[in-house]
Amino acid sequence: MSTSEKTAEPRKGLPVIHLSELLRSPVLARSGEPVGRVEDVIVRLRGEDDHPPVTGIVAGVGGRRVFVGSKSIDELAPGRVVLTKNKVDLRGFERRDGEVLLRRDVLGHRLIDVAAVELIRAYDVELEDTGAGWVVARLDTRRPPKLFGLIRQSGGHAARDWTSFEPLIGHARSDAVRRMSDRFGEFKAAEIADLLEEADKAEGGEILDRVHSDPELEADVFEELDPEKASRLLDGKPDDEVAALLSRMRADDAADAIADLRQSRRRRVLELMPAAQRTKVITLMGFNPESAGGLMNVDFVSCATTATAGSALALIASARAVQPEALVKVHVLDEDGRLAGVVSVITLLQADPGETVESLMDSDPVCVSADADLTDIALLMADFNLYSIPVVDENDRVLGVVTVDDVLEATIPEDWRRREPAPRPFREITHQEGDGPAPGGETR
Repeated sequence: MSTSEKTAEPRKGLPVIHLSELLRSPVLARSGEPVGRVEDVIVRLRGEDDHPPVTGIVAGVGGRRVFVGSKSIDELAPGRVVLTKNKVDLRGFERRDGEVLLRRDVLGHRLIDVAAVELIRAYDVELEDTGAGWVVARLDTRRPPKLFGLIRQSGGHAARDWTSFEPLIGHARSDAVRRMSDRFGEFKAAEIADLLEEADKAEGGEILDRVHSDPELEADVFEELDPEKASRLLDGKPDDEVAALLSRMRADDAADAIADLRQSRRRRVLELMPAAQRTKVITLMGFNPESAGGLMNVDFVSCATTATAGSALALIASARAVQPEALVKVHVLDEDGRLAGVVSVITLLQADPGETVESLMDSDPVCVSADADLTDIALLMADFNLYSIPVVDENDRVLGVVTVDDVLEATIPEDWRRREPAPRPFREITHQEGDGPAPGGETR
C-alpha cells in the first residue's frame, strides 16, 4: 500500500477525540456547572516530524472569547470539557505567535499531502492523549457521508497521520514557525507549479511566499506554470520583483512571460532586467512564438573545430547556466563562426580526450531556420531521433537550440493538460510504521 493510502490507526489504549466532538460542547466547572462552550482548540506547531501539542481551548463565556489553558483542564471528552476549578479567567483571548486554531485554521482548509504533492482538505482532526498531554495525531481527509442532506458528524473517518501533511495556514504570526519545514525544497518545480494551478488565492499566496525564499526554485516554478496562471501571478508582483524573477528564468520562458504582461508594464520590466538577459529576451520576442525562433533557447555550448574531446567536455561541465537539455550536443564552429557540425556528449565521453572534435562530429547536422514551424521541427526530431536541433541564420551562424521538451510542451493539446494525471510514485516515509505521536505538551 502506498504512503498516501495508509491510514494511521490510534495507538492501542490511548484516548482519541475528534475535533467535531468538541466544538460547541459545554465547558463545565469542577462542580459540574456549565460556564461556556468550546469555540476552538489551540495547538502550537513545532516541526515537520512532530505532532502539535494542544495548549488550550478558546471558550465562549457570556459573550466573550476567553483562553483556557491545558493546565486548567481536568478532562477532555466527547461532548464536554471539565475544568480543574470552578472559576474561569474572563480576560479576552489573544492569539500568540506560533499558535494555530484547529477550527479556524485547519478544519475545512486544504493542506499539502507530502507524498502525493497535492492539496487535500481536512474534514476533521483527531486528537490523541499521549499520557503527557493531548496532541494533533491525525487528519480525517475523507468527506463525511451525508444523511438526508446533512453531514454526519461521526463515523466514516479516513485517518491520516498529521506528519503526512504540510499545513497551509494563513495566520501571519504563525508563518515563521511554518517556514521551519524545508519540505518545499524537496518538491520538484513542476509539482509546485501543479499545486499553484490548483490553489485558491490564499493558498497560492502562501505557496508563493514559501518558494520566494529560494530564488532559483521560484524561477523554475514559473517556467513550469501555465502561461495564463503565470501572468496572473506576475500581475500581483511589483516591477522590480518581476524583473528579478525573469532574469533568473530561461530566456525563452522569460520572453513568453514578458509577452503576456500588460503592454504598459513590458518596457518598465525590460529596463529593470540585466542587459545580457534583456538582449536575449528582446531577440526572442521578435520571432513568432510557434516558430523555431520563438521556441529556441539562445544559450548553448560551442567550440572550435580544433578543440579536443576533453576540452569540449570541460565546456559542458562549466556551463551551469545552460538548460541541461541543450547540453546533449556541442556545436562545432568553423573559423568564421559558422556551424561546421555537432558532436554528442556520449561521443565525447567515449572518445580519447585528446582527439579533436572535428574528427568526431557529424559534419552534416540537421538544422532549421528561425521561421521553421512547429510541425516541421517535431517531424524532424521524430524522423532523426533528435533531442535538440540547432537554429541557424542565412549564413549558418547558430542563433539558438530547440530542445525536445520545448516541442513537447508546445504540441501537447490543451485538453490533455486538464486530464487527471497518472498516479505519482510516492516517497518513502522516514518514520517507522506504527510510531505514534511524540509525547509532550507546551505551556502557553
